[in-house]
Amino acid sequence: MNDTIKINLKIGDANYPLTIKREEEEIIREAAKQVDMRLNRYRERYPNVVPERIMAMVAYQFSLEKLQLANRNDTRPYTSKLKELTEMLEEYFRSE
Repeated sequence: MNDTIKINLKIGDANYPLTIKREEEEIIREAAKQVDMRLNRYRERYPNVVPERIMAMVAYQFSLEKLQLANRNDTRPYTSKLKELTEMLEEYFRSE
């Protein structure tokens, strides 16, 4: 059984034929919908800006949000602090 399907996404004024895994269809369509909504918002707000610049701003905005989420989920500072506290506790119990 083949679990890939062919879909056609319309983003902006372009069509994008894709072959995807069936279970990814919903998230792929939602991603395309979000891009299209953001494109339309920029087009309404900046009607005299060329489409390439609008697409660049949409890409930038999504990238910025992705990086901000990654930084928010960065547990390294907590992990290093826990390691430091664990070492302090271990040292304390060894000295007793």
